[in-house]
Amino acid sequence: MSTHNLSNIPERDRQVTWHPFTHQSEAKYPLNIVKGDGVYLIDENGNKYIDAFSSWWVNLHGHANPYIAGKIYEQAKTLEQVAFSDFTHAQAVILAERLLSHLPKNQSKIFYSDNGSTSVEVALKMAIQYQHNIGQPKRKIIAFENGYHGDTFGSMSVAERNVFNTPFAPFLFDVELIPVPVSGQTSSLRGSAKQSYPTDSTEKCLSKLETLLKTGGVCAFIFEPLVQGAGGMVMYEPEPLEKILQLCKKYNCITIADEVMTGFGRTGKFWATNYVETKPDIMCLSKGITGGFMPLGVTSCAKFIYDAFLSDDKTKTFYHGHSYTANPLACAAANASLDLLEKQEMHDKVQAISTFFERMKRKYENHPAIADSRNRGTILALELKTPEGTSYLNQLGKKMAAFFLQRGIIVRPLGNVLYFIPPYCINQSQLEELENCTDELLANINNL
Repeated sequence: MSTHNLSNIPERDRQVTWHPFTHQSEAKYPLNIVKGDGVYLIDENGNKYIDAFSSWWVNLHGHANPYIAGKIYEQAKTLEQVAFSDFTHAQAVILAERLLSHLPKNQSKIFYSDNGSTSVEVALKMAIQYQHNIGQPKRKIIAFENGYHGDTFGSMSVAERNVFNTPFAPFLFDVELIPVPVSGQTSSLRGSAKQSYPTDSTEKCLSKLETLLKTGGVCAFIFEPLVQGAGGMVMYEPEPLEKILQLCKKYNCITIADEVMTGFGRTGKFWATNYVETKPDIMCLSKGITGGFMPLGVTSCAKFIYDAFLSDDKTKTFYHGHSYTANPLACAAANASLDLLEKQEMHDKVQAISTFFERMKRKYENHPAIADSRNRGTILALELKTPEGTSYLNQLGKKMAAFFLQRGIIVRPLGNVLYFIPPYCINQSQLEELENCTDELLANINNL
């Protein structure tokens, strides 16, 4: 059996790896994590850290969950991979059946991919080719201002133009952006400059949307339901979203819900779109789908979209795929995660976190250092006041992350927006640690 040298990992890392979303010239030696245990990550020196952002929002049930690990192990001894073109396997079929049992009743087919960005790419291509296949090629896409849908070219195109995609702007297709229907004042992170939303943003949103829909040629509207994640955890209510979806339905505009971050209980319900009556035509899933164990993306669609690809004309085939489409190990992990999610115990845990964060939101609403506090289900966001205003590049984020890390908590603020989105296994005392550390941070905010 071969062995590998495990010494000096952080130093060696600097020589050979390129980390995502990291300013390389300022990058410090990364923390060497050697083990996970429930809500904790453990470094090479034995220090334990509460993972308060679920390792980029993917970990639902805690690290190294023995049940999911066991199911992956069982599957690995049987079948690790098979091309999903002319072949199938039980894990993929069972997972598709189970997902459809949870998804809105209008969803009829499951298409597998590798991650959140690719699930969005698939959705966009489905919508565009649907219009092509029915002989009514509509090319206009509508999206929210401040949105983020991934880092592939299609997903970048339907997002806010900002520091994340500026070098690629000449290669992105044009998209019509409409205001986010928030209530009150809240700030935008993803835009190139500070942007606030007035109290009449819902009316402006609906008015601009209907004007665009009336002009014709609109292919689809893509949105993050209720919570714009990477945009700074900007939140809005179900009521305006319902009106938006009804308008799109009225004008036969395909609707795409990007539930990559909001799915699997994050907003307090299984899907964020469960808060509205009118359901999207296409849904994008990833992140928590496997409980944080394996990469997997899913795009589901309504029957009328799938039917437009049923033809003797081979040019109407959906020519899209991935080498690891419906990987058996990833599907086994997702089925195991669903086993846990479907237990009443998990529902109770989600509700307990939601209740705790709702109280924290109210506690900080009028704090002099906080511009806005907001929560939806298991997500809490605190937008701090700074002279620089709200920006993803605001250096306060790094200072807050360092402050929490010194106290055994891992967070990854979005600029000056501090947020928590923990694994569902977090308990009351661990939640109180997050609150106590937040209190300490706010008491020392001028000294960071």
